[in-house]
Amino acid sequence: MNNYQLESVLNEFLKPFAIKDYCPNGMQIEGKEEVRKIVTGVTASQALIEAAIEQDADALLVHHGYFWRGESEPLKGMKFKRIKSLIESGINLYAYHLPLDVHPEVGNNAQLATLLGIEQLGGLEDGNPNSVAVWGELPSSLSAKDFGKLLATKLNREPLHIESAIAKPIKKVGWCTGGGQDFIDLAASKGMDAFVSGEISERTTYSARELGIHYFSAGHHATERYGVKALGQWLADQHGFEVTFIDIDNPV
Repeated sequence: MNNYQLESVLNEFLKPFAIKDYCPNGMQIEGKEEVRKIVTGVTASQALIEAAIEQDADALLVHHGYFWRGESEPLKGMKFKRIKSLIESGINLYAYHLPLDVHPEVGNNAQLATLLGIEQLGGLEDGNPNSVAVWGELPSSLSAKDFGKLLATKLNREPLHIESAIAKPIKKVGWCTGGGQDFIDLAASKGMDAFVSGEISERTTYSARELGIHYFSAGHHATERYGVKALGQWLADQHGFEVTFIDIDNPV
């Protein structure tokens, strides 16, 4: 498939133009015209680029790409090395940030729900059809300890649990993959028993304790592995690409 045609296929599926984001979504760096082999991963780090080169990939598809709002603009240092490696190898770079968080099928939130066995029931942000924070229910209530074990087992990472000051089981869960910890106040106002995200701030601890909601910091990388992996599988199933997901370890 032509590299621009692939971008059109991805844009039609993910609908990035309907979402205001902090970076450009779609093709970020142009490479060879014909794309047959794709490597997917969470972040376009140097390690992932080198893995894609070893795989003789025509394209690299990631959740975290480049050209973020407010980042340093000059192409030098780490940024230069990454982009130079992609250009010299002819690898196309495609990146989808918020569109890949919120997609109802392959999105990070949807994939995390499937992994944890949560029925996703809606968004937490009223009036926003593309709410990046969502909520749902477990099939049956779990103790906070058992819910933490579920996260640890499924994500292969021990979550940081900030306990609610009110001891209660967990049935209604809100979540936002990645860096969505500041949605905890909204989740508490909507009656969630627990909120899950990838990161934690100092203030998050007090929100959990004082608002009576369990908080689980489960890892930015760990909660966002599954969207891009599912997107790559969709490209393989629907369009016949050879796709390889490569997970570059990141403890954060």
